[in-house]
Amino acid sequence: MTGSILLAPGDIVLMKSGGLVGWAIRVFTRSIGERRTKATHSGVIVEALATVKRHSLWTRYAGAHKEVAVFRPLNLAAADLAKVVAKAETYVGRRYGYLKLLAHWADWVLQGAYVFRRLTNQDRYPICSWVVAYAYAEAGKHFGVEPGAATPDDIWDFVTENSDVYREVVALGRLSA
Repeated sequence: MTGSILLAPGDIVLMKSGGLVGWAIRVFTRSIGERRTKATHSGVIVEALATVKRHSLWTRYAGAHKEVAVFRPLNLAAADLAKVVAKAETYVGRRYGYLKLLAHWADWVLQGAYVFRRLTNQDRYPICSWVVAYAYAEAGKHFGVEPGAATPDDIWDFVTENSDVYREVVALGRLSA
């Protein structure tokens, strides 16, 4: 894939990374009995890294050893997209919510219960799936779970299972430099 794909406001970027953290996210965010998820990281134009940042998809991922997929919502009017983007922008500059990752793991140990994630339900320290889920919640949209419980896997499952509502703009794969 080359850098010719133009992202639109509200596009959902899902990323599959290697390494220990990527593996752990894929394992500990899947549902019991479900095969390992493909997505480990998600973002809506704005991405939750060590701090939440705004950046170019191509600058960050072209030539990287990470796979990226992009999905575009088909069920949002311009006003709704503006709400999604505005909410995502409120997270720029905030520090990453590492404690939320432990909460996801603890809920996984409890076979998917929404207990520890509910206890860490603070908007101040977002994680990648939090940014997407809460941004879309501003437009009244969800990914089949409460926004605070959403994982990259939930988002991946929802957008791939609802192709009438989300169009795949970029298939999961590495971006060429």
